[in-house]
Amino acid sequence: MDNFQLSGIQQIGIGTEDMVASWKWYADMFQMNIRMLEDDTVAERMLPYTSNKPEKRHACIAANLQGGGGFEIWQYSERKPLPIDFDVQIGDLGVFCAKVKTHDIAAYHAELAAKYKNISQIHTEPNGMPTFYLYDPNGNLFQVVEDKYVFIDENRYSGGVVGAMIGVTDIDKALTVYRDILGYDTVVYDKNGAFSDWQTLRGGTQRYRRVLLTHSQPFVGPFANLYGESAIELVQAMDRTPRKIFEKPRQWGDPGYIQICFDVVNMRALGEHCAAHGHPFTVDSCPGGEDFDMGLASGHFTYIEDPDGTLIEFVEVHRIPISNRFNIGINLMKRDRSKPLPTFLFRLMKLNRVKFD
Repeated sequence: MDNFQLSGIQQIGIGTEDMVASWKWYADMFQMNIRMLEDDTVAERMLPYTSNKPEKRHACIAANLQGGGGFEIWQYSERKPLPIDFDVQIGDLGVFCAKVKTHDIAAYHAELAAKYKNISQIHTEPNGMPTFYLYDPNGNLFQVVEDKYVFIDENRYSGGVVGAMIGVTDIDKALTVYRDILGYDTVVYDKNGAFSDWQTLRGGTQRYRRVLLTHSQPFVGPFANLYGESAIELVQAMDRTPRKIFEKPRQWGDPGYIQICFDVVNMRALGEHCAAHGHPFTVDSCPGGEDFDMGLASGHFTYIEDPDGTLIEFVEVHRIPISNRFNIGINLMKRDRSKPLPTFLFRLMKLNRVKFD
């Protein structure tokens, strides 16, 4: 394979002070209850973002089989997490909002509003689509958007991650990463002003430039059918100087959105592409071509930064667990990775569903 392929958004990383409590909340609200991976070891490859010190952590990747990306829920095990000491506003630099999907926005809004109060009314996005917002108990903002695609129907309204809002200082400069590297090359809207759907959010009454991007080329790869289509919304504050969400002494893994992660096929070709566009890998888990082993799972992960330092992760999966209970996994390196995995294999992942008390 001479070129790389993106399969979609694998996950958005969320740092937390209590991984289990956060996971329970996300399972209840978003049905993120399929354990794709859980690991309680030392993060040795992230030294540029952990003050050059290996840090022990407890993390999981949780998914919703109705489709979309998952959450990587992440907690330091020994280092005390350092929370954000200010209220993150729209447009602050970094991932400040995760987009999750539903196939029936009115019914899902009614379901959530019946059990949770920190939720907006249904509004209209600049493209005319219905949307609503909610903050989780830790202050992380989520946008719910309507998307009729359902991968495996589990008779629920919620789906997984289908994008993110990312604060940048200069949208035109940031397009080098989000359009030219990641392939989000189609402008859905490019609007300036104050927006009606943001009025109740932190900083929502201010003026912004708001650009919603999607991709003209379909995602390809083993997990493309699970992840589905997605969008990146770049937001530039016009009335104030935005703050960097992960400014020092906070570091990767501290509470908040720590990264957005894309599934990739042919990491080496992607690395050449990123470097050619001025954004080389800042972390490479397998610089010598070795495998990064995570028990039943294995693969290769890398990171780049956008012009404002927002972390973008890439993961090339080599082996994926299908059933942790029965010690079953698939070696993707022994199959054509341009083709999606059969749906029945994802159905087997229901054996990995986590039930909370």
